[in-house]
Amino acid sequence: MSCESCTNELTKSLYLELEKFINELPEKRGALISVLHKAQSLFGYLPKEVQVFVGKKLGVPVSQVYGVVSFYSFFTMLPKGEHPISVCLGTACYVRGADKVLDAFKKELGIEIGETTPDGKFSLDALRCVGACGLAPVVLIGDKVYGRINTADEVRKILSEY
Repeated sequence: MSCESCTNELTKSLYLELEKFINELPEKRGALISVLHKAQSLFGYLPKEVQVFVGKKLGVPVSQVYGVVSFYSFFTMLPKGEHPISVCLGTACYVRGADKVLDAFKKELGIEIGETTPDGKFSLDALRCVGACGLAPVVLIGDKVYGRINTADEVRKILSEY
């Protein structure tokens, strides 16, 4: 394994786990997206070094890896917080006040969409639809779904859980 960016044992173990995943693939051709999903689940995001590593291991140009990472909104090249917050801004959520919920999170956390709090605890994003329109407005924190969030007090209460 060539891992120029392995600066510590934790990082090295993540690269080893990713390499093992890639090596165990029955077919590497066409596996770029699944490898990127695995890489992002391990590292939390896809920095340049990880993209280069994936490209080398799969035998695809880094430009192709970057093209996929930058095209799909699920992938991120910026580190996310320990607790990533996503506010749905789909039609049902927006009509029911999701923009005000998003503003409350911005105010409480002191960050904008796409940013992470200085302590690395929270990051904030907006999504188009999470498919839970009956619970609008909807907020996801990690994999946990919060529905019918309407007030700044509810936002503060949710954040206090973390």
